[in-house]
Amino acid sequence: MALIHTSDRFFVAGARGMAGSAIVRALKRSGYGDPAQGGELLTPSRQELDLLDDAAIGSWMETQRPDVVVLAAATVGGIEANRSRPADFLLQNLRIETQVIEAAWRCGVRRLLFLGSSCIYPKFAEQPIREEALLTGALEPTNAWYAIAKIAGIKLGEALRLQHGFDAISLMPTNLYGPGDNYHPTGSHVLPALIRRFHEAKNSGAPSVTCWGTGTPLREFLHADDLGEACVFALEHWDPSATDAPLDDQGAPLAFLNVGTGVDLTIRELAEQVAATVGFVGDIHWDTSKPDGTPKKQLDVSRLAAMGWRARIPLSEGLPLASQDFRNGKTVRGIRF
Repeated sequence: MALIHTSDRFFVAGARGMAGSAIVRALKRSGYGDPAQGGELLTPSRQELDLLDDAAIGSWMETQRPDVVVLAAATVGGIEANRSRPADFLLQNLRIETQVIEAAWRCGVRRLLFLGSSCIYPKFAEQPIREEALLTGALEPTNAWYAIAKIAGIKLGEALRLQHGFDAISLMPTNLYGPGDNYHPTGSHVLPALIRRFHEAKNSGAPSVTCWGTGTPLREFLHADDLGEACVFALEHWDPSATDAPLDDQGAPLAFLNVGTGVDLTIRELAEQVAATVGFVGDIHWDTSKPDGTPKKQLDVSRLAAMGWRARIPLSEGLPLASQDFRNGKTVRGIRF
C-alpha cells in the first residue's frame, strides 16, 4: 500500500528556508500537491503561521487538516551563532518541534517527517557515524544546544510512535548547502560563510582571506536538492513497522536514518575549492585561535543506500551553483519559518 498519495495535503513547515524549499521542489517534481489530482501543498509563511505560537499552530492544524507534515523549520546557524545565542537555539527549536509534532498527532496527521541534523552525534563518535552512535557520548560544545533540541524532536516522534502508533519518521542530514542558503556574515554555516568571504575578497581586491581554525576538520556536504529527493523517497518507501525496514544492531526498527553523500574533505580543501570556484587568487590564512568544532563528522549512509537512495550531486557540481546563488543575492535569514 502506498504511504503517501498525489491526493494528499502536504504541510511543509519551513518551506521558505533552504531545506524546506528543496523539499517543496522535490514533492512537485514527483507529482505531489497537484490540485488536478486533489492534492495541495501548504507552505504558510511566518506571517501566516508563527511556529512559536502554540495556539496558532493548533488552530491552523485543526482548520487545514493536512495528511502529511514535513517539519523542516528550525533556528539554525554556524559556530558563532550557536555560541552567542545558546538559549535561542535550545528554546526556539524545542518549541517549534514539540508544538508542531504534537499538533500533527492530535489532529490525525497520517504521516510526519522530522528533519534533524548530524550534529546530534557525539563529538568523538566512531567514523563513519552510524545511527547507533546517538547518545553514546558527549556532544560538540559549540552546537550542543541545537543538538539537544534536535535529539528531543527525534525522541518525541519515536515516543508517539511507540505509545500511540503515530507514523513519525526522522532523517538526519549532514551539512547542507544550495539555493536559498544563509550567507549572513556571522550567522551562517561554514560553506556559505566561505563563499561570501571569498567573493567579497575577490571583489575588493584583498590579497588574502583569513579562515577560522586549523583547516584540518573533515566535513561532508549534501546539496539541498538531494535532501529534498531523500525526503520524498523516505515518505514513499520507509515504513519502520514493515518487515523489511532498517533495523538497529539490536534488531529493533530504526526511528531515524542518516542522509549524506558518504564523502568528506578537510575544511582547508573546501576553502581551496571555494577560492578556485570564485576566482580568488590570493593567500589563505588560518586563525588557529578560533574553534575547529568536531574533528570529523562523516555519516554512514548505508541504510538509506540499501533501500535504494543515493545522493546525485557531487560538490564539484553543487559548489558552482551555490556560488552563483550568492551572486544572485538569494540570501535568507538564520531563522527558517
